[in-house]
Amino acid sequence: MNWNDLVTEITAVGSTGSSAAPITGIEYDSRRVRPGSVFVAVKGGSTDGNRYVEKAIASGALGILTDSAQTFDHLTVYQPAVPVLHVEHGRRALAQASAAFFGHPERSLAATGITGTNGKTTTAFLTESLLNSARRRSVLIGTIENHVAGETRPSLHTTPESRDLFELMAEGVSRGATELVTEVSSHALDQGRMIGITFDVAVFTNLTRDHLDYHQTMENYFAAKRLLFDGTVYPPPRVAVLNAHDPRCSELADAARAAGTEIRTYGIGGIGKGDWRAARHTLTPSGASIDLQTPAGSARLISHLAGEVNILNLLAAFTAAHARGVSFAQLAAAVPALKPVPGRFQPVDSGQPFTVIVDYAHTDDALRNLTALARQMTAKSGARVITLFGCGGDRDRTKRPKMGQAAGEGSDFVVATSDNPRSEDPAAILAEIEPGLQSSGVKFTVEVDRAAAIRQALEAAAPGDVVLIAGKGHEKEQILVGRTIPFDDAEVALSMLVQLGYGEGQ
Repeated sequence: MNWNDLVTEITAVGSTGSSAAPITGIEYDSRRVRPGSVFVAVKGGSTDGNRYVEKAIASGALGILTDSAQTFDHLTVYQPAVPVLHVEHGRRALAQASAAFFGHPERSLAATGITGTNGKTTTAFLTESLLNSARRRSVLIGTIENHVAGETRPSLHTTPESRDLFELMAEGVSRGATELVTEVSSHALDQGRMIGITFDVAVFTNLTRDHLDYHQTMENYFAAKRLLFDGTVYPPPRVAVLNAHDPRCSELADAARAAGTEIRTYGIGGIGKGDWRAARHTLTPSGASIDLQTPAGSARLISHLAGEVNILNLLAAFTAAHARGVSFAQLAAAVPALKPVPGRFQPVDSGQPFTVIVDYAHTDDALRNLTALARQMTAKSGARVITLFGCGGDRDRTKRPKMGQAAGEGSDFVVATSDNPRSEDPAAILAEIEPGLQSSGVKFTVEVDRAAAIRQALEAAAPGDVVLIAGKGHEKEQILVGRTIPFDDAEVALSMLVQLGYGEGQ
């Protein structure tokens, strides 16, 4: 592909120059530009790629796509040998250029997108597993990791920029993938990172308080999620799978239905709790027994995923996979083999006489769900729930006392500690958490050092107790002021258990 070929696939408001030289890459980061690359200069929230066009040209950029009229005019005068395309929407142009350069892999993949505050990762993993059980090859894009037709890749963002997404998709297609399953964050929807992909199935898990540092209000946050369904920015999905328990379900269903989308709802309970529902269920120490009732059939399912939250995640994935053409019988047969997702209610076992769970819960709603699940586990014995958590720095400060209250109300003892403080003082973050803990009346302690805090929580545990280590889940690093250090909650907990004399570690 050359420049002249590329520009025919991009919506532009102005252009100058031409080139028949082959394009070697599409880049939005000037540091990745090599001779023959096309650099897409995009105005972002934290930086403006237009500041780096001269650097990109110096690195050998063959051409420039810019969303700045000023940059276009400047290059036309001062870099007349470099072809330039002026576009109205930088991220749309990035998606169009990436799709064209990587051979339009989106045309070979049926896409399932999962959005919501909580449950995206688990639902995405389960959906992919159910599709794979029917011998579908897939590309998975998610918070924990990416999968490319069975190969695991590291993940840097919940939803990557379109250039990186199309590259992963193209690799998957080259390896025989026919399905794309991706988490879709509100940031990605708002910023246009999903432009170029038509979702066959879109899933909405829930909407609870989060990311208000970016969206400012819950209405803005919901409006971003709604974009996946209403057809105003992205093509509407063929099927929308919606959580019947969420207060926004009806509004979202109306918007999607008006756009021509088929609606499927899921939930737990009797009639009115979703068309695809767990009519009855029994929680067990190792998961749940579920009486599933759907328009496609009924079945008794045995799941090895713990708690009611995971019943909802399973229902969402089951419904989505069925919408993708996997038969009801195939799906029901596959459920017992489904495995928990790393960092999502992940047990840590070194032979200790109490339960230790690592979980990504990092909102007040997620903490309520997590502690409620632990309380179910201790209901018969009367044992305690011990919760360790913190709040990330440079994020929505208003949720800090709410998380303190949620943890306190659901626990018998709380250890408040550092999460990823980033540029903030960890002690200052903890000071904003404390009022919520105090209002709950729970017994608690504060320890800035996360490793020391994990040890305190484990030392406090008695036989039968449940220790919850919340907030970081699958993450392998801790982001501190000016530095990032290796830190894996599960590994640290296992090491501390061994130090406390429990087994050899497993």
